[in-house]
Amino acid sequence: MTSSPFEVLGVPLLYALDELELERRHRDLSKALHPDRYAGRPSSERREALSRAISVNEAFRQLRDPISRAEALLAQLGRPVSETNQPKPSPALLMQVMERREALSAARRTGDKTQVEAIAAQAASDAEEVAERMSDAFSEEPIPVEQVVGLLGELRYLRRLKEEAGAALDEL
Repeated sequence: MTSSPFEVLGVPLLYALDELELERRHRDLSKALHPDRYAGRPSSERREALSRAISVNEAFRQLRDPISRAEALLAQLGRPVSETNQPKPSPALLMQVMERREALSAARRTGDKTQVEAIAAQAASDAEEVAERMSDAFSEEPIPVEQVVGLLGELRYLRRLKEEAGAALDEL
């Protein structure tokens, strides 16, 4: 069975992880598993170290990202969820995102960089607020799993909007 990213990095099962501690754990494990440390070792040890280093890097990538971290926590709670098997966000959020996408499209057509920047900033702010609400929900006892799943869906939509706005900025 595959270890959870929390186990791989030896960090607590929390959504609100200490980013500096996460980076420190990754750096320490990466140094310990660096190929130069295994240069004179048998090939089986070198392969094992390489495999563990890959696992450490993947775990770090997962836990650094709020969406992947939430998915990993939900999997630990027995509620695996992905983009394809989660409930849709509220109709109000869907309408809001659709309206912002239309405004983004109009701003792109007219080359209105200020409007695109405003849409990107608002999406980033909204995503941060949803991530904070998700952190609060993960802190409750018991964890309101279905609420967290709904917030995760919201976060995905807002992130996509932010990425679309970022791509529009790159074009302008």
